[in-house]
Amino acid sequence: MRFNLHIRGAEVGKVSLLQEIDHPLVNSTVFFPRPTSGLPAPPGSENLSISVGDGVSVAARYHPSDLSVPTVLHFHGNGEIVSDYDLIAPAFRSAGASLVSVDYRGYGASTGSPSTSNLINDAPVILDHVIAFLKERGHSGPLVVMGRSLGSGPAIELASTRGSDIAGLIVDSGFARIPPLLALFGISLESLGLRELSGLDNEDKMAKVRVPVLVLHAEGDVLLPPWNGERILECAASDEKRLVMIPNADHNTIMAFGGLRYWGAIAEFLTALRKSREPGKPCHAKARNRDEELRHE
Repeated sequence: MRFNLHIRGAEVGKVSLLQEIDHPLVNSTVFFPRPTSGLPAPPGSENLSISVGDGVSVAARYHPSDLSVPTVLHFHGNGEIVSDYDLIAPAFRSAGASLVSVDYRGYGASTGSPSTSNLINDAPVILDHVIAFLKERGHSGPLVVMGRSLGSGPAIELASTRGSDIAGLIVDSGFARIPPLLALFGISLESLGLRELSGLDNEDKMAKVRVPVLVLHAEGDVLLPPWNGERILECAASDEKRLVMIPNADHNTIMAFGGLRYWGAIAEFLTALRKSREPGKPCHAKARNRDEELRHE
């Protein structure tokens, strides 16, 4: 499939498209917050509370591994909360990473209410807090930002604007463009009082992403079809980018059915980041773009 590139990422003064579509109809339809179960964090893990302003705090859960390995700052999907990742954290550890999973406003033990603007506005505040927290705890490994589904929005925002503070970006089942995502929920621009959109979409922001990128997408994803992952990869400015398509999986089963293809790709990505930081190694290894190769494995 071919795409006609139209990148607006270099334009100055543009807001995020997620901020532009902040509307009660969108916020009440796209977000599915639910309260925390109240169960404690697993042994060895820890609950965090991050102040994001206006008297609001968002909940996070820290699942540490060795202090020298990478840490993944994870933004989840619209129907998940951080405790959903308690059983998944060991897989991140096996892949060679500590995990910090973060909720959105109104999710889990977080206060406030979710909105598309806050999804973007809170991301740099969360990043600053996590950087300071990891330093305080003695972590020396690189920090990677990962976004799943709706969480690809804040993850790509950080990778495009705070690239000097992170070592890599992982996008799991992400969206490239907002209009098709809105259409999935039956929302038109006209219903938002908009004739056209002028903000920066995920695909636009990828034009500013120069850190290494790993894109994971299920071949059977009908909610966010595979062209989204292909487009995200195509628009990335990074010299190191890789797309891994997961067969026999859909939007909600990609982690469970992905197996070695999914977790092995993450482990390889993290290992490459660690090696690039070793003494005598260049900051970035030679470019690798294996999307076509992987699609035909």
